[in-house]
Amino acid sequence: MYADYLKEMKKKFKWTTEELASRSGVPTGTINKILNGETQSPRYDTMNALEAAFREEQERADFVREVSSYQCGMDDKVYTLGDYYAFPKDVRVELIDGKVFYMDAPTTTHQMAVTNLVAQSAIYIQKKGGNCVPLASPVDVQLDCDEYTMVQPDFTITCDREKITEKCIYGAPDFVAEILSPSSRKRDGDIKLRKYMVAGVREYWIVDIKGGRVICYYEGDDFLPSIYGWEDEIPVRIYDGELKIHF
Repeated sequence: MYADYLKEMKKKFKWTTEELASRSGVPTGTINKILNGETQSPRYDTMNALEAAFREEQERADFVREVSSYQCGMDDKVYTLGDYYAFPKDVRVELIDGKVFYMDAPTTTHQMAVTNLVAQSAIYIQKKGGNCVPLASPVDVQLDCDEYTMVQPDFTITCDREKITEKCIYGAPDFVAEILSPSSRKRDGDIKLRKYMVAGVREYWIVDIKGGRVICYYEGDDFLPSIYGWEDEIPVRIYDGELKIHF
């Protein structure tokens, strides 16, 4: 599956294998083994190097496909929670720094990934005890505790129960996971990453089903990413790795 992702990214940037090797520092032979399926689960440092090359190219090209998805945010108006709550119940949106972002309906694979997160974490948390509460979308998170941001993460774990109100999570959850979709790639990988870091989310996962990988950020690592393959057991760092998620 990672080979398919690698082929897609090469095609997207119109890179040869040699150019990808030059940009990432990963040997050509290693890349070829991934592409031909000989290596199905690349080393973490290999995936990190390849991902860094892709990310740098995306930034250079200003690869912002999502601009069209926040139609309300294209004007100069600053939207508030009053506007957010005025949307019809069947229209899913997020409010980030006064801009409105429309959200796609989740796919079946998206929901399967969320279900895995809920099931495996709930079993662990129930056995461990304590105050932590796992919740799946749709649930509102008033991340900055102000009138200008309300997000709907795909999955959260919140350990301070005083933050959990009847209406929303008021403040930053301890753990957040987002499942990538074509329209949410820029928002989840850039805008919301920065928002979660500043707000105090301790751990943030970006689950890339199509790419066969999970990108994990943790406060103790200064939010530098660790990248895991789809077949890995991925440690949840807020639990010191005792809880492991397998997709």
